[in-house]
Parts: sequence; structure tokens; C-alpha cells
Amino acid sequence: MSLRPWRDITRRQSRQIMVGNVPVGGDAPVTVQTMTNTPTSDPVATINQIRRCEEAGADIIRVSCPDVESTAALKQIVRAARVPIVADIHFHYKRALEAADAGAACLRINPGNIGSAERVREVVNAARANGCAIRIGVNAGSLEKDLLEKYGEPCPEALVESALDHIKLLQDHDFHEFKVAVKASDLFLAVAAYQQLAEAVDCPLHLGITEAGGFVGGTVKSAIGIGSLLWFGIGDTLRVSLSAEPEEEVRVGFEILKALGIRNRGVRVVSCPSCARQGFDVIRTVQALEEKLQHIRTPMSLSVLGCVVNGPGEARETDIGLTGGGNGKHMVYLSGVTDHTVESADMIDHIVKLVEAKAAEIEAADAARVSVAAE
Repeated sequence: MSLRPWRDITRRQSRQIMVGNVPVGGDAPVTVQTMTNTPTSDPVATINQIRRCEEAGADIIRVSCPDVESTAALKQIVRAARVPIVADIHFHYKRALEAADAGAACLRINPGNIGSAERVREVVNAARANGCAIRIGVNAGSLEKDLLEKYGEPCPEALVESALDHIKLLQDHDFHEFKVAVKASDLFLAVAAYQQLAEAVDCPLHLGITEAGGFVGGTVKSAIGIGSLLWFGIGDTLRVSLSAEPEEEVRVGFEILKALGIRNRGVRVVSCPSCARQGFDVIRTVQALEEKLQHIRTPMSLSVLGCVVNGPGEARETDIGLTGGGNGKHMVYLSGVTDHTVESADMIDHIVKLVEAKAAEIEAADAARVSVAAE
């Protein structure tokens, strides 16, 4: 039994599929995705952006394939990428065939949008032949005309019915390597649709609040919508859709997972909003530390608090803690224990070195455990 039952999340049991070498669904970790915004026909620019997203921790990356020039470049992009590449296809079934042959790990496509039953069969056969998964991507902004006429407006029932219709087209061809998204920019609509769909199917679900907005507004909407679903145990992979650089989408995605304790990657910072009691500039210090610690992937916690009111208490719960003191000298805690002081001028670089050393220590201990287990 959990010592902290209020933190427990019972995850919906979905069946697992493979997107390239990344498992999605079942007991696999919830994965974080993003999408490039460079012209896919420019492989150099696209690969450079993919590299930045990989460094931010992206597990899967999607690229748009609107034309033959894009699918022609896809083979080079797939070969250069370190993570599976999803090809985003809308209406042109030939682009799906070309993307599957070029090595895409997954096709983002709505089977009902690509034409005749024969075209659907061709796409399914190409996906099967190339070991390619499919993501059905239902969106409130592009619902089928008959469903809009039936329901009068985008609603949870309309999104779910659209998803089920597309699912049936794949199942009729005995194809089951698919995941589904029912996205909307209205977070209430999206959450309700995902809840209904989760009850109706056992396939993995791809979460997202589409067209969420700019960095701040979109982060808030996504955190509420995606976070609510994850808290309910719903969701196997996610993309935070922001009008921001794609690597920022990845960072926000991981922050949502970290906040829920679902998946930990990198440094989790606990910091105060600052006030007149602060012994150092908390806001600028946290900004600098977050920037300088982006390369850390090892999970650990860091508390940064401006004074001794809450500082010692928070430090006891984190791997490394920093609490503001008087006369430009601040207390450093290691594993919750008071250890030493540091002066303001040296504070940021000192904390970075402590975090890097702690990461190396954790990685060495993990490697030793793996070695012992293998013997």
C-alpha cells in the first residue's frame, strides 16, 4: 500500500503498440512528442530542429508531409533522427504510401479523409509492410460535415463517433497498430471526449489540447487539460501544442509529467515566488539555474528559496537545497541536511556543480545496480 495514497494514479489499461522502437500504451512510460515547423522538404533545417528537440528529451517527433518534396526528404530525415519520426498526412493517400516506404515509424492520418476504400486498403497495406503504426487524429476544427450536421456543433459525442468510424476502417482490414487522439482547443470539450473514448476502446490514446495558444496561455491550458486526463489515468503519449519553438513543447510536456509524478526527467525545481524577505534575487537565480541545468537528464530535486521561513523545510524534501541568508551568505543543504554556506557571487555556478556531481553519483549507482543484477 502506498504511504501517500492521495498521490496514487490508477492508469487506464490500454494495449501496447510500437512506434518505431518506442512502446506506446500498456505499462510503457507516457511519452512526450512534438512537431517540427520547418519545411520538411528542407532536410538540413528539419534535422537541426529535430536535434534540438531530441536534446530536450522528445521521445517521438512528427513532421508534416504535405507534398512529394517532403516525402522525398523524409528518408534522409528518418536516417538522421535518433527517435521515431511520425509523418503527418491529411488528404493525399500517396503521401502516406511514400512516407511509409521512406521509413516513417507512424502515419498520422484519418482513414476516412483519404478517399475510397481501395485507397484505405493501400495505406493499411503499406503501413503493415513497413512495420508502421497509424495515429488517428480527430480534431474538433476539422470534423466531418455529416457529423456537424448530425450534432449541430463539435461536441464530445461527435469527436468520439468520428474516432470510432476511423477505427472501424482500420479494424476492417485487421490492422490494430494504431493510437487515437480526439483534440480540441476547448479544453472542456477535449477532456470530455477523451473520457468517453477511453471507455469505448482499448487502444493507446494520444493526448493534446490543440491550438492551445502562446507559451504562457497554451502551457496553462495544456497543463489543465492534459494534466486532468493523466490524473484520471488516461493517456499514453502527449503533445503540448504551443505557438512556441517545438523544444519548448517538449519541456512543458515533461514538466506536466513531473508535476504528477508520472515520469521524472531532469531537475525538478521547487522555488518560492520571492518577497521582501529574500536574501538573494530568487527570480533571476531560478531563471539562470533552469537555463544552465537543461542538459541534466537524471531525475533529482532542487529547492531554491529566498529566506529561512520555508527554506529549511523544503530543503529537507529535496536532493539539493539553497536557502537565502544574511550578509550575502546562503545555506546549502545536501540530501536534506545542512551542509555549508555559499556567497552570492559564487552561488549559481556552485549549485550547478553540485547538481552535476549529484547526477554523476546517481548515474554511477544506477550503473552499479544494473551490473550486479546482470551477474
